[in-house]
Amino acid sequence: MSTSTILLMLCIAIIFVWGITFGGSLPKAYRARSCQGRVWRQAFPSATKQEIRSFLSLFFAAFAFDDHEKLKLAPTDEILKIYRAQYPSRLQADAMELEALALDLERQHSFKLEALWKDSLTLGELFSHTLERRGAAK
Repeated sequence: MSTSTILLMLCIAIIFVWGITFGGSLPKAYRARSCQGRVWRQAFPSATKQEIRSFLSLFFAAFAFDDHEKLKLAPTDEILKIYRAQYPSRLQADAMELEALALDLERQHSFKLEALWKDSLTLGELFSHTLERRGAAK
């Protein structure tokens, strides 16, 4: 085997181990929380549990987080802060989570995240917008 082949295999192994170790889970600060389902229901009393869970599943799919942790996020959590907790170093490459979220929102709710985006955008604000879009479609 050539040196370049060995280095390539080593890089692939490191990426694989890194993904297993750090991928799939919420960042530690969020993972340590208790269930935020009650907070979601208080913030959005007219939304069904299924609507809340469906929205959080969409967000978790874009970020490739374990879906069983979805209710650990609160409506007041800022999307960019979650992203920064996942990628604390600006030198670290991401997996294009925000882009995936934008595409999923456009496909499922027919709006562009870019039009709504601000650095302090919260999950609750985004969820509220999806509910408005759903109501307008009815």
